[in-house]
Amino acid sequence: MAKSKKRRAASGAKSAASGVKSARDAANTAASNPYLKRLIEDEDLREEIRDSIDHAQSAVDRFRSARNPVDTIIDDKKLHKDLKAAAEGLRDASEKIRGKRRRSRFGRLVLIAAVGGLLAVALSEDLRKAILDKLFGAEEEFEYTSTTAPVANGTGNPSQAGTPAASS
Repeated sequence: MAKSKKRRAASGAKSAASGVKSARDAANTAASNPYLKRLIEDEDLREEIRDSIDHAQSAVDRFRSARNPVDTIIDDKKLHKDLKAAAEGLRDASEKIRGKRRRSRFGRLVLIAAVGGLLAVALSEDLRKAILDKLFGAEEEFEYTSTTAPVANGTGNPSQAGTPAASS
């Protein structure tokens, strides 16, 4: 019987040693994981996840306490607000964990303004003229003055001007 106790104790020591080794391996694996590093180091990220979970819990509590779940889902504005806040928070947190940056709305606004400006210039002749005048200076107005004398009889033939029309 003493031998079996010794064997159990020895096997327990081996499993404890292997447990330390596997825990060490797990810690090294966790330390090399960029997602876990970000989660451990970024306090704002953890706070955002906590807020999202709080909003989701609030929505679940509100849903559970409702007498009519269908009406609650359809009509409860606070439930909608909590669900939306939870979803947005989790989306933002996942983007932060993955390292993706959200695109700026300012850049999108500039793009829309540029496209709108180009369309306005393309479709408005007055605007095009005003822009060309600003860029290249005002265009000189061209006035045509004739150096020939006007035709008196209105026939359009200056060689017959002043001669009576021939009758046939």
